Amino acid sequence: MRQLIFIILITISLTAFGQPQPDAIVGEWLTAAKDGKVQIYKSGNKFFGKISWGNRPNGKDTNNPDPKLRDQNLIGLVILKDFSFNGKDKWEDGTIYDPNNGKTYSCVIRLKDEKTLEVRGYIGISLLGRTEVWTR
Repeated sequence: MRQLIFIILITISLTAFGQPQPDAIVGEWLTAAKDGKVQIYKSGNKFFGKISWGNRPNGKDTNNPDPKLRDQNLIGLVILKDFSFNGKDKWEDGTIYDPNNGKTYSCVIRLKDEKTLEVRGYIGISLLGRTEVWTR
């Protein structure tokens, strides 16, 4: 009986260690196209991400739907907003802004491993979207 309890406790503890911690996505990530880096950070209980490097020649948000914002710099632009860790394996209820087309999408983030992030932008439901893989 003691052996069974010991095995159960070991299994539970190993499972708990396999879950990502809330701050696991904090850091700098290279986008799938390798044309930019995003610095993910935590503010309060929410997670955000801003462009920290990009290879766009003019470096302006020229595709922004708001004409007043088209002259803002891409470097420092917050493109990931208001993500919450669900306590298991993903960060959700946030949005992602795509400066390539000026659109904002609902988004969910999953940590595949410590060096790989899956970022899924979608409209409506998660099935109608696109996933990109970002790397550290």
